[in-house]
Amino acid sequence: MKKKITIGDIASELGISKTTVSFVLNGKARENHISVALEKKILKHIEKVGYRPNHFAQSLRTGKTKIIGMLIEDISDPFFASIARIVEEIAYSKGYKIFYSSTENDPQKTRDLLQVFRTRQVDGYIIAPPPGIEKELKELVDDGHPVVVFDRTLPGFKGDNVVADNYQGAFTAIQHFIDNGYQRIAMITLNSDQVQMIERQKGYNDAIKATGQLPIVKKVTYHDDKEHSIREIQDFIAGNGNIDAVFFATNYIADNGLEAIRNLNLSIPQELGVIVFDDYNLFRLFTPSITAISQPIKEMAERVINLMLERLSATAEPGEARSFVLSSTLMVRNSSLPKTHVPFLPQERVGGMIPKTRPS
Repeated sequence: MKKKITIGDIASELGISKTTVSFVLNGKARENHISVALEKKILKHIEKVGYRPNHFAQSLRTGKTKIIGMLIEDISDPFFASIARIVEEIAYSKGYKIFYSSTENDPQKTRDLLQVFRTRQVDGYIIAPPPGIEKELKELVDDGHPVVVFDRTLPGFKGDNVVADNYQGAFTAIQHFIDNGYQRIAMITLNSDQVQMIERQKGYNDAIKATGQLPIVKKVTYHDDKEHSIREIQDFIAGNGNIDAVFFATNYIADNGLEAIRNLNLSIPQELGVIVFDDYNLFRLFTPSITAISQPIKEMAERVINLMLERLSATAEPGEARSFVLSSTLMVRNSSLPKTHVPFLPQERVGGMIPKTRPS
């Protein structure tokens, strides 16, 4: 069996102290006045001999694992995948690794994963929380663990959070429909207590009520069987034959909804206008292209990981929770053309920042 190489072996072979090797391995060469030439020599030798640091021993010495646990709803969803990718890239550049997993919006699964992360002694937690884990989040914060939640918050959570303005995004989408002559606008959303879904429906409700109309809302089950979900949406649209537009609360509901519309042989936007909350690349490639609310993915991801890194480096005031509500962008495409408009314009007409003001 090949003998495991230690820091002591490296120090002995190079004729330097173990402390010097340790400083280089931990990225602290500059602050400990180790020359660039010596740092390069040590790193080159480490690569040559194939040394692998004992992370468990390092964590015992420093109290840090250099690992951040990240819990998201669904890693296959383009929104969460994009957020996770940016977070991982920035974290890695700062010497941290990201361990992430999907919760499937299941509170018990989330609790189990949090326990795994605690056992691994991760340094911090980035979470898109499902309803029902308020107690677990409070325990993490009370125990002094850095926690940043994003995409949605939970009632009573007192910690760092980064969200999009879900209310204003939905309100602006419906106002766009109204401005373009649509009069009977339905919303298809999740049957969910998630804060962001409640805010989106509130934005829809307020915009509709301002016209004197009544909301027309269909709620579907999260991650329902695809064929069943398509049939449900199909039956809803067919059963409300006087609706002339549909607002989908998420892009994965829209995936099934667009298939349902196709099955009904309805033309978009001539017979049914469509807007989706949460844009992704394929929507601009559809025929017709799909109008969508584009969330500020890059800004959200950067805010999330920077908040976490500040907590880990103790540059943020302990206990001073910080909240960020970010504006989204309405990407106006062909699926919401004015009702009087002749067929199709070029793929994407206008992109405007959503105003932050809310109706009184």
